[in-house]
Amino acid sequence: MKRILIIGAGGQLGSELTLALREKFGADQVLATDIRPLSGVLLAGPTTILDAMDANALNSLIESYDIGQVYHLAAVLSAKGESSPKFAWDLNMNSLLNVLEAGKTYGLKIYWPSSIAVFGPDTPKEQTPQHTVMNPTTVYGISKQAGEQWCAYYHEKYRVDVRSLRYPGLIGYKSKPGGGTTDYAVDIFWKALQGETFQCFLSSGTRLPMMYMNDAVKGTIDLMDAPESDVKIRTSYNMGSMSFSPEELYEAIVAQVPEFKIAYEPDFRQAIADSWPDSIDDSEARKDWGWAPQFDLSRMTQDILEHLKVEVA
Repeated sequence: MKRILIIGAGGQLGSELTLALREKFGADQVLATDIRPLSGVLLAGPTTILDAMDANALNSLIESYDIGQVYHLAAVLSAKGESSPKFAWDLNMNSLLNVLEAGKTYGLKIYWPSSIAVFGPDTPKEQTPQHTVMNPTTVYGISKQAGEQWCAYYHEKYRVDVRSLRYPGLIGYKSKPGGGTTDYAVDIFWKALQGETFQCFLSSGTRLPMMYMNDAVKGTIDLMDAPESDVKIRTSYNMGSMSFSPEELYEAIVAQVPEFKIAYEPDFRQAIADSWPDSIDDSEARKDWGWAPQFDLSRMTQDILEHLKVEVA
């Protein structure tokens, strides 16, 4: 088979997806790249530095490594994007266009992640449907909404096999938070086991769609493995799992770490969270290619704490 290229392999999703793809296809078959040198377990296979804004460098890697699939994960996330909106737009958009152009030139299969950030304050909050009003209020959400349309355009006009998922907040334990509004749900586990009071930047009752990283990785690979004829939506599929508030997550953790404390100090990220859905209708993904999450809040909390106890010890 042709090799797989991961762009943004050093991020929260990228690091875990790289490991899963190497386990599935072999370490030598997956080239991990990032804007900075990679380290740790990612060095078990081929790695190199890649600026996703550099189309010539991207094309050179595709040719020299005989790339057939690209997972383009590099992006500026929601909270960080608000501090530098023009840079976030330039990186999120131009890097995607570089990959889509490469897909047209080299006949690549492409994965590009979207997000619930495409939705806005006038989107239906409960069981947000696949097709609905969006009107995002962050540069991250605006870039993701535009990116969805570019993906659909390149598929329709040039037959590029590009696939996408609208991720909810992703929660994992193998890497630290990366600047997203839902990243409180990553940091809270570290603070619980380090014996620190967690300062939550969202209010206690802010319910948001969330997903354990194990499910996100499996769903991503399942979508890419699906027959092309089964992929009916070429903007991006809604992808759901669970919804909870900071208070509900805290209660799940404190049941296992009784001394854990939390304080609520909402900041600018509260307004971002308030513009997003409470829950997601992902029936199209379930129908078209068999999406089904495996973790609920209780099972996820137990699994993360068991793994992090080893890290923190």
